[in-house]
Amino acid sequence: MTPLSAFRRTSALAGLAVLAAGTAIRAGSALPVQHVYPVHTDITATVFWIGEPVGNGSTENNAISAYDDLWERHYGGFDDYRKVRTYPYFPPFTPHENPFYLDVPYDDFFDSGDPRPDRSKVPWAAELAPQLAAARRAGQPYSLMKNRWVKLWRTVDGRVRTCYGQVEDAGPYVYDDTNYVFSKTNARPASKLANNAGMDVSPALRDCLGFSGVNNADNKLSWRFVDATAVPKGPWRLVVTARQVFWP
Repeated sequence: MTPLSAFRRTSALAGLAVLAAGTAIRAGSALPVQHVYPVHTDITATVFWIGEPVGNGSTENNAISAYDDLWERHYGGFDDYRKVRTYPYFPPFTPHENPFYLDVPYDDFFDSGDPRPDRSKVPWAAELAPQLAAARRAGQPYSLMKNRWVKLWRTVDGRVRTCYGQVEDAGPYVYDDTNYVFSKTNARPASKLANNAGMDVSPALRDCLGFSGVNNADNKLSWRFVDATAVPKGPWRLVVTARQVFWP
């Protein structure tokens, strides 16, 4: 949930293959290595939704995102949060992008549209060097955060509920919290707002995780970044977002 940036571009939404989860693959294998990223535990997560207006806890207009000026249109409509959803947790329409979306409080761009110098701290920055170089040659922005997969889990009534989602925005409240987002020591979020919230999740993730309410202090979870190859089959794989930054 960040303000608009300065320069814009579009890229097409494309489908991704459905890949089953697996164990880490040794170096030298023909298949890509699956990285194990640090775990963040006991994090308060609030709920946001595409089309959410400013007010009632939201500081931004969520018809847009940090990375997409036409987020609601590209998604396919207002992501109505008012009814609890059952499997596969989709809205009343078939979305064009993944309904399992979330944000974390780090945006790899300033409001001006310039990349943050500290985005070299993003753990997968080196792996995406070819994409970054191609984007620079084309004079286009490329986000290291947008579309990144995250594993989320929490215990509800003695049962662990595990879901997966993609980063499609930045927030809540803070947009440069590298200490928390990329922490290897389970650091706490910098913001003290909304019960020290360190993440927003979509209505689909809310109901997949068994949250109660929208801004409930008891809605806590654990999470970690994961590689796309580590994401198992599930409703989060039915529609996968591949669009990069859209700033026309």
